[in-house]
Amino acid sequence: MRRDRKTYRKWIGLVSAVGLAWALASGAAVAQDKVPLELKLPAPTLKGTPEDLPSGPNVEPLSDKPRPPFYVPKGVTNVALGKAVTSSVPPFTGELSQITDGKKEAFDYDAVEFRRGTQWIQVDLGATYEIHAIVMWHDHRYIQVFHDVIVQVSNDPEFREGVVTLFNNDVDNSSGLGVGTDREYFETHEGKIVDGKGVKARYVRCYTRGSSQSALNCWQELEVYALPAS
Repeated sequence: MRRDRKTYRKWIGLVSAVGLAWALASGAAVAQDKVPLELKLPAPTLKGTPEDLPSGPNVEPLSDKPRPPFYVPKGVTNVALGKAVTSSVPPFTGELSQITDGKKEAFDYDAVEFRRGTQWIQVDLGATYEIHAIVMWHDHRYIQVFHDVIVQVSNDPEFREGVVTLFNNDVDNSSGLGVGTDREYFETHEGKIVDGKGVKARYVRCYTRGSSQSALNCWQELEVYALPAS
């Protein structure tokens, strides 16, 4: 009986060791298939820091350290570049096409501004893609926090069916799209990376509801890093 128990323990140990080795090898293989997302960043904003910055448990602290690498599968490209943009209301400053033109410097002529209230912009990628990262630049001419930032994707242009929410920092549901659990963040030249999680979709819709500095909504660029959907 003791010998049987000994044999059993050895067998369990061997299985565990093999399982661990397989898991490590699989993890290494997955890691090898991913690379840091390389972004062409605009110049840092040089307009100073306001004295009264938003703070609290729902706001990410403003940091002067570089952002940690964000890993994506090899071969992803910005499939939003040059793609058609629509919006909930027409902009009163700038053109919708500027949101996907690749220009995101902190210049007044690169800003696309919309009226107050909850507003959205939507990009038609032209086909269904496997989305791995969505990168947003709102108005980074000034240090500010935009409210009710919500990122959704779908294959329905009306966003009535098959909607997947990838990011939502509307903690009080003031925009009526559900209570979010993500935190507000400061706009900087680095932009905000949202994990696409490999969701397959054709349309990307992003909401805002003013900022800590203005009731208006402002965009500078939206990028979507993806692979062709299999």
